[in-house]
Amino acid sequence: MTRSSNLNVPVTQPLVTAVIDHGCEFEGKLCFHGTVRIGGTFRGEIYTPDTLIIGEGARVDAQIEAGTIIISGEVNGSLRAKHRIEIHRPAIFRGDILTPSLSVDEGVIFEGSSKMVHSPMSPARSFLTTNK
Repeated sequence: MTRSSNLNVPVTQPLVTAVIDHGCEFEGKLCFHGTVRIGGTFRGEIYTPDTLIIGEGARVDAQIEAGTIIISGEVNGSLRAKHRIEIHRPAIFRGDILTPSLSVDEGVIFEGSSKMVHSPMSPARSFLTTNK
């Protein structure tokens, strides 16, 4: 497992495909393959079979379906992960989580619910995993 020096969280894929950094705002629907890091503000929907990293200082209000979600910023919304969700300090999370594996660090603010199931990805979004 590789460790990214500026994110302070483990990532399974060392290369970041795209970045929405501090000072950037995006509203809409984001679909991608690879690893995307959000450091700014995002509102909308995110779909990926791969990895989404929400960095410290980021603010995300979204419905998210991903392979892996790693959070260190503030997230409000509904999260569904095929593999796992990691929430690292100083994250703030408000919403619902559906994932087979959940890790929450001490000191994280977690307001919502979580349900752990084997494969939470909906059939409607499963096309992302087959069209790589």
